[in-house]
Amino acid sequence: MKKINFKKIGVLVLWFLGIAGLISSLAFVTASENKVKGKKVDIVIEKDDDNSFLDEDDILNFLKDRNDTFVNQPMKDINVYKIERALNTHPSIASSEVAVTVNGDVSISIKQRKPIVRIINSKGESFYIDNHATVMPLADHYTARVLIVNGFIPEKYSQFYNISVPQIEKDSAFKAITVIDDIYEVANYIKNDSLLNSLIIQMYINNDREIELYPAIGNQKIIFGNDDDIADKFEKLKIFYTQGLNSVDGWNKYSIINLKYKNQVVCIKKFSDEKKVKPIVAAPVVAEEKKKEDTEKKDKVTEDKAETKKPAATEEKK
Repeated sequence: MKKINFKKIGVLVLWFLGIAGLISSLAFVTASENKVKGKKVDIVIEKDDDNSFLDEDDILNFLKDRNDTFVNQPMKDINVYKIERALNTHPSIASSEVAVTVNGDVSISIKQRKPIVRIINSKGESFYIDNHATVMPLADHYTARVLIVNGFIPEKYSQFYNISVPQIEKDSAFKAITVIDDIYEVANYIKNDSLLNSLIIQMYINNDREIELYPAIGNQKIIFGNDDDIADKFEKLKIFYTQGLNSVDGWNKYSIINLKYKNQVVCIKKFSDEKKVKPIVAAPVVAEEKKKEDTEKKDKVTEDKAETKKPAATEEKK
């Protein structure tokens, strides 16, 4: 007669009892969760800078308009992923996270979009470009303290709300007819440079579709051109400000500073009689002196360009 292994049977019984207990516990917890209703909503809005487009009421009203409510709603009916996707469609929200607890608490974490420049187009419509190079509309009750650009800008928000700057830059035909990408690239460079961010307070798009900059100190118009050689142009400007304008009344000596030309800064002095305006050529960024004949030739070309091209008609005479 075969000997019965009571020890093995005991282990199996314990396993079955444990599994049965776990299943019963899970069933009890599930039944309890089905009865739990939402009690409170905790909303945290991340603020990395001084700009704040949203508050708790904005989020609650947005969800209410979608019939997404939490208080007194069964927790089993709350679809976390669906709510997150809905929140991420809000024009001022970069990302969101929603979490619920078995006690009926709901937590919502919001990360706002960060505008870096505000565009005012030719029709007076305003919108932003954010730090992810996509356009965003103005907030209903808050205006961001960012660089402003206006002028000859026919582009509308409705044309670009679903198009990013990288997409524009990949399409040569699209890039040729818009200045949105130029505005973003220059504004983003200014934003990330503490000196330039304090110095430059406005951008302007002239009728040649070129960028002009206006500083916080001095009354100069800085002709920047397009978004080619951004770093080189700003480096020239910094050196010119520290060396070329480092003199008595140097900040008020020039009305126009032109950064478009390679390895030089072309300036126009202020005169009471516009007919007497003549260009002054400064080359603070050239590492070593050119040969005399090359220098004379370059100066002559620069003077010819400055004398034949008048300042933009939209600029008020200093």
